[in-house]
Amino acid sequence: MTLKKRIVTILALALCAGGIYGVGRLGITVQQNEEQEIESDSLFGRRETLYLWYTDEALTDYLNSVVVSYSEYQDDVRVVPVYTSGREYLETINQASIHSEEVPDLYIVSNDSLEKAYLAGLASEVRLPEGVLPMADFFPETAVSAVTYKEKQIGYPFYFETSCFLYNETYLKDWAGVQIEAERDAQAAEEAQAQLEREGEPSEEDEDGAAAESAITDEEIQAKVEEALPKTIDDILAFADVYDAPEQVEAVFKWDVSDIFYNYFFVGDSIDVGGKNGDQADSIHIYNENAIKCMRVYQNLNQFFSIDTKEISYDGVLQDFIDGKIVCTVATTDALSKIEAAVAEGNFNYEYGVTTVPDVSEELPSASLSVTQCVVVNGYSARKEMANDFAAYLTGSATDTLYARTCKLPVHDSGSTYDDPDKEAFLQEYMDSIPMPKMVETSNFWVELEIAFAKIWEGDDANADLKALSEKIMSQVVGGEYTEEYIDVPEEVEEAYEDEDISSDAEAASDEDGE
Repeated sequence: MTLKKRIVTILALALCAGGIYGVGRLGITVQQNEEQEIESDSLFGRRETLYLWYTDEALTDYLNSVVVSYSEYQDDVRVVPVYTSGREYLETINQASIHSEEVPDLYIVSNDSLEKAYLAGLASEVRLPEGVLPMADFFPETAVSAVTYKEKQIGYPFYFETSCFLYNETYLKDWAGVQIEAERDAQAAEEAQAQLEREGEPSEEDEDGAAAESAITDEEIQAKVEEALPKTIDDILAFADVYDAPEQVEAVFKWDVSDIFYNYFFVGDSIDVGGKNGDQADSIHIYNENAIKCMRVYQNLNQFFSIDTKEISYDGVLQDFIDGKIVCTVATTDALSKIEAAVAEGNFNYEYGVTTVPDVSEELPSASLSVTQCVVVNGYSARKEMANDFAAYLTGSATDTLYARTCKLPVHDSGSTYDDPDKEAFLQEYMDSIPMPKMVETSNFWVELEIAFAKIWEGDDANADLKALSEKIMSQVVGGEYTEEYIDVPEEVEEAYEDEDISSDAEAASDEDGE
């Protein structure tokens, strides 16, 4: 799924701000149809009604369960979830707010739409219910920044999307066992030679003892795997250069180079679009020395991992991972549920692991892109206090079943979601990620950056393309022609690895093993 499609899809999603709110204080009732609403009114008397809009059908059952649990604590308020199309979502909300008697009191939207929503009067400043502590005391800084606009919090974080490093743990364990055995054999040979030089031939007892000591434990293998997990892009290349790939492996590292969501980590720490909260037009720094260096590292990977930007797709890459054809990739949170489904169907017979994305180099950190889904209280709502109360409940103590029911990861979990180390790795990556900016003036930045990545991957001058990109975006921001001063960044001599095309070499090695 491309970033452009992803942005449309995630307009309906919400990022979990759970855990900071008192459990049992708030509640909701879901009415499935008009008859249920009438029956409920007759049982409890006439209640105030809140309308919650969303665009992701995967949330339907979960939201229905939350509003039912909410009604146990707040029996004078009824919440009605309203599913609507994601097309022109904010415009539809705007029209309903002005012309409908059933005004959307709350809605779920991605954080990059908050400026547009606020300027249209569709988002109001968060009013935390009495007794609820400030968001900053409980939520990651990333989440607070994502919902902050002009120093005001205008949304409740609900759940998030970001990218992580996904690897086949079975392959790494097999490799680790071979490495440990080879290291021990080498050490034993050295010790035997030393003993021979000192005392003559080793006794049978010495040989039996050495054999017993050479047994490899699970703990040693796991430690070797942890040691092998890449800290930088160079670590991936070094591993790929020495890895003896199984027959079915076609590539050591493969990812969707056509989608900015999986590429962004290369430049995420080096460029700035909107400052900390993504809302400052005077804080845009796209063209700089570190960004140029990062893009050159990215471009150089094309000689090691031959990936066609026109043929690659995220779904295809993930399927290759599930089929055991690649060792590692960059994946979003949906990979977890897809792998879980493949395991249940008997189509994935490996162990796997998730960790944070590697740095570009020891000198150039990386940072993934993230999208935070938020619950927003409509500025047109006549029931803002009630809406804030429910928003706090929905994104707080009601998040314990969010992943189980929707496969979406909450910002903060009121249950045990993050007891799973793979899910916890995504949370850690999110905490270190760069939230999507909110500025309307830079709304096309992602499409333009994606185009620049594709051109640079194919061999364009990284310096020239970043300069042109920055000038285009800055011209939009300042409302006139903008020219960047050229930055002279000399080409660095890259370390030469034995194999020029690692993906092809892995496949060739597999073919030889098969013969």
